[in-house]
Amino acid sequence: MIHWFFHHYILWIAGRSFYKINYNHVAIARDKAVLLLANHFSWWDGFLMYYLNHKLLGKKFHVMILEDTARQVSFFKYMGAFSVNKSSKDMMASLNYAATLLNDPQNMLLVFPQGKLYSNFTNEVIFQKGVMKIMSAAQHNFQLLFAATFIEHFKYKKPGVNVYLKTGGPDLVYHHIDELQAAYQEHYNSAKQQQTEIVL
Repeated sequence: MIHWFFHHYILWIAGRSFYKINYNHVAIARDKAVLLLANHFSWWDGFLMYYLNHKLLGKKFHVMILEDTARQVSFFKYMGAFSVNKSSKDMMASLNYAATLLNDPQNMLLVFPQGKLYSNFTNEVIFQKGVMKIMSAAQHNFQLLFAATFIEHFKYKKPGVNVYLKTGGPDLVYHHIDELQAAYQEHYNSAKQQQTEIVL
């Protein structure tokens, strides 16, 4: 009952707060879990990715969030959120738990690899190393998906959302954080260029 309530609440608040939420379609493997890596720029990020999962991915939603965020948005624990404290000895337990989620093809795990909030239009996306530990522990047996999200008002009273998606491909494996970060940066740069070329 609690999950049902917050599920509909998230969809309602997202639809009510934005004039449109756009995203491109990508092929989703039904026999693999999805690891979704997204830029982190606002309070809305988890809500928007939940909306995206409901509309496009169709997986069971999970998200790794910082302990401070977990306290601020406490109901997210009912929607698959679990916390990590980067300065705690329990951090490895959280990362290992995240990896186990990727063993189930019905799951989607959302991670914000930047580890903290940055401007929506920052030029460089720097990854923390934790995401690589998750990927290694999961033995890369999942589908990797990049999301770059931008929000702007343009001529509308309510802001609009554009989520640019790119799949890492079923056989693409990154062995080092620099490789993963560079691949995401390439996607982010392309998405940002598309966003700045929008004319209404």
